[in-house]
This record gives sequence, C-alpha cells and structure tokens, in this order.
Amino acid sequence: MTDTIKLRLGTRQSPLAMVQAREARARLCAAHGWSEDQVELVPVVASGDKVLDRPLAEIGGKALWTKELDAWLAEGRIDAAVHSMKDVETIRPESLRIAAVLPREDVRDVLVGAANIAAIPQGATIGTSAPRRAAQMLHLRPDCRVVSFRGNVATRLGKLEAGEADVTLLAAAGLSRLGQSDVGAPLDSASWLPAPAQGAIGIECNAADERACALVAAIDDRPSHLAVMAERSLLLALGGNCHSAVAVLSSWQGAQLHLRAVLFSPDGSERVEGEARFDPLDASGPAALAADLLARSSPAITQHFAGA
Repeated sequence: MTDTIKLRLGTRQSPLAMVQAREARARLCAAHGWSEDQVELVPVVASGDKVLDRPLAEIGGKALWTKELDAWLAEGRIDAAVHSMKDVETIRPESLRIAAVLPREDVRDVLVGAANIAAIPQGATIGTSAPRRAAQMLHLRPDCRVVSFRGNVATRLGKLEAGEADVTLLAAAGLSRLGQSDVGAPLDSASWLPAPAQGAIGIECNAADERACALVAAIDDRPSHLAVMAERSLLLALGGNCHSAVAVLSSWQGAQLHLRAVLFSPDGSERVEGEARFDPLDASGPAALAADLLARSSPAITQHFAGA
C-alpha cells in the first residue's frame, strides 16, 4: 500500500455493490479528511454473481457473496470489505469483525408489476428466489405460483419485462441507492416484514487489524449497528439458513429495541409471529424470541430451522 492510499475497500463488482462501496468511501473520506483517491475500491466478481440459474440455497448459500472478499482480507489484499448485511451469513469467522454499519436505508420491499398485493392478477407468477418473499406472498396469495428469479436489479427487471413473471419483489434500499426509487410500489412494513438486516451496509475488517478497525469504526452508526446485530442474533438462535422463511422488523422504543418476527412454512400455509422488547446489548432477548417462535411452530416450519 502506497503512502497515498489510506484504505483498500473490497467489494463485489455488481452495480449496487459498487454504489454501496462508493458511499462507504465517501463517508470515510468525510470522517478522516481524505480525498477520494486515498481510498482504493478493489472489486471482485463474487461466486454468487457468476451462477444465476439456480437458487442460492442449492449452490452454497450466502457464503457465495463473501468468500472471495474473506480470502482477500485473510491474504492482506484489502483492508476492509463492504457488504449488504442481508447477504452476510450469520456465522462469520472469528478472525473477522463487523467494524461499522452505515446508517440504515429503507427496510421495505417493493412490489414491481402491480400496484399492491390485492391487485396482482389471479393465478399470477411471482418471480423471486428468496424463501421469505415466496412464503410471505403465498401466505397472502395462495392462488399465485413462484418461479426462481436471480440476478442483480437490472437482470431481474429485465426478466420481468421479458414476461418470465408477472410481478417481482426488490429491496427499496437497493432501488434508492441505484437512483430507481420510482420503480414499483413499496409494501407497508407493518404487514409485509423485511428480511433480517435488510437495507444495511456493513464494513468488515480483520479483527487483528486495529488500525483498519479504528478507521472504519469512525463511520459506524450505532443505532443501525445494534438493530442489525439483534436481527442477526435472532437468525442465529433460530438456526436459520438460505431455506428458512423468516422476516423481522426492528424499531427503537426509547432505549429498548423492539423486534417483531414471523416464521413461515415454505409454501406459506403456516405462519407464526412473535415480538420482544429488550436492551440492545442483551443477547438473551433475541434468543428468547427465537425459542418462543420455534416452540409454537409446527414441523412444517421447524424442519427448516436448525435451532428447533
């Protein structure tokens, strides 16, 4: 690393990932008084971006988004890695630390192809590869059928335009960051819950690299960080994986964090909901909520959660 480069940020090479990396760079430069050319963006084509014809759960799960960046951190080729926290597997190597979570964006999903869920035509085809979105939609609209839809935002919108599905669902945060907030209709998060950590950008460093951790920690948004980690703790306690249909919405109530979570069977026929309020530093809060949800779930749900 030359004297002019202060930090090397690794990122996936997708358009959205690059936008998120540029946001992280801008925040680092503002915090430390650097010029943009002092933060080098180092892109990689992640495995998850290479194989688009099969559901993620069939080809290795969320690790396909992070394994190249993890290797580069271990090899010292980058100082930090920028991630969509929704795509980061729950159990991470002890050698890595999430040093910062940026201020969280809109957590909602956006429905593309219909004005709202009631307006989706009878028997319509829903394009999504997310178990949560599929199960939640099938719960509300069991007349519909789901087809696999993978790829970046442009790819999925292209598939929709080509008639491979009647409607699809995208994250409002991703559309906003890409300057496409006019696409689709946001769904009310009170009735359609988002994915754990949706809308959050995280930056990960080698835990032993105190310099990089300190530089990155300067742009950490504490409320976003605590909420995201609580949602990830819930997912960990549930034993959730890429096959698990779990939705969660967090909100602050004074100094306490409120979590509302729903588990679904994959076909959407069964649904269990629970909520909890706790101190955000109390790890037992998410764990207790997970235990309650699993205790009230049937085998149709619990077989998809290792925490059961």
